[in-house]
Amino acid sequence: MTAVDDITTPHETDTTSGRRGDGPGPASPVFTGIGVTAPNGLGTEPWWRATLAGECGIAPVSRFDASSYPASLAGEVPGFEAKQHIPSRLIPQTDHMTRLALTAAAEALQDAGVQPDDLPEYAAGVVTAASAGGFEFGQRELEALWSKGGQHVSAYQSFAWFYAVNTGQISIRHGLRGPSGVLVTEQAGGLDAVAQARRQLRKGSRLMVTGGVDGAICPWGWTAQLAGGRLSTRDDPARAYLPFDADACGQVPGEGGAILVLEDAGSARERGATVYGTLAGYAATFDPAPGSSDEPGLRRAAELALDQAGVAPAEVDVVFADASGVPALDRLEAEALTKIFGARGVPVAVPKTMTGRLAAGGASLDLAAALLSIRDSVIPPAVNVTASADGCPLDLVTAPRRGPVRTALVLARGYSGFNAAMVVTAAR
Repeated sequence: MTAVDDITTPHETDTTSGRRGDGPGPASPVFTGIGVTAPNGLGTEPWWRATLAGECGIAPVSRFDASSYPASLAGEVPGFEAKQHIPSRLIPQTDHMTRLALTAAAEALQDAGVQPDDLPEYAAGVVTAASAGGFEFGQRELEALWSKGGQHVSAYQSFAWFYAVNTGQISIRHGLRGPSGVLVTEQAGGLDAVAQARRQLRKGSRLMVTGGVDGAICPWGWTAQLAGGRLSTRDDPARAYLPFDADACGQVPGEGGAILVLEDAGSARERGATVYGTLAGYAATFDPAPGSSDEPGLRRAAELALDQAGVAPAEVDVVFADASGVPALDRLEAEALTKIFGARGVPVAVPKTMTGRLAAGGASLDLAAALLSIRDSVIPPAVNVTASADGCPLDLVTAPRRGPVRTALVLARGYSGFNAAMVVTAAR
């Protein structure tokens, strides 16, 4: 089944924030492929089954010895052996995050039924998001720099190189010679990258591989995240990351994410592609400067995305929350949702309680969950959250909730004040 969902409502610029959505286009693009590498499942269907079953992938760090650090839990992708998923020639040229991204991208293209060789030469491209994965790449370069002999790039260059490699390797492996790019807006990046892919479709591309796979489970990345002051220091996986809960104490980092195939609706229809859903609206804002009395920008991003999609709050079936796990930030998000939907006015899903926060991979994984919720008519649960925090009057979904899902709103916030919101709808 394919769909074309016209956008006729101009997107309103957020003049207070300096960020905006894409503006109107002739037709909303559609999602035709999903690839997932997540801490509670490798591959889209294994991850989705685990998510609906409430299986948590948060556990003590295994990729390095974190026993001497204040925080020691993470969400790590289970059972990942690079040689089983990518060509052996690519292994020496890539790091762990890039290997995960290559694996997810290959699954997404296979799921979409796309043969890049069948497309015009420059018709397909890649836009992804990254933010933390460069830490491991940079650490490897620094270790080599400190060792004897050889010349190595600087830490700053290694980060830039990592971001380019992550997208470039996907492009090269699959012969995607169209537009490419990488966005760095931390947790919001998973939505911002998809929005940038939509822009490229509106400029004439037929298909874009997009989303984000990220993570920084290495000593350097761990130290940087601890310095941010948001990590939970509890050692019980069931009590460490509890967004919107009265016992919330911070967040748990994770690795992985989702890569999606976003396609021009006409192109998808021509080749008879199966469609998961339609990208109906998107917007992004900046928070005001620190110390300002102005309201944070998350509510405005959500309202603008709904407006662009032509969707009223009452038509939204589920919100996939950013869910910081930091009590003050949770209250701000709950306040934004209450102003839009009313107290307990919309089901709120937080499947990331099973994975931790995946940096740039987190929002794209929520987007994948939203599309599968539409496909299967079920909202996934949050786990371990038992008592609502003061100031968080939300209808938090804590067990799989069956029923039609036709419209989902996905929210994301990144460090430094990035906000993004995306509306996806069932294909018509």
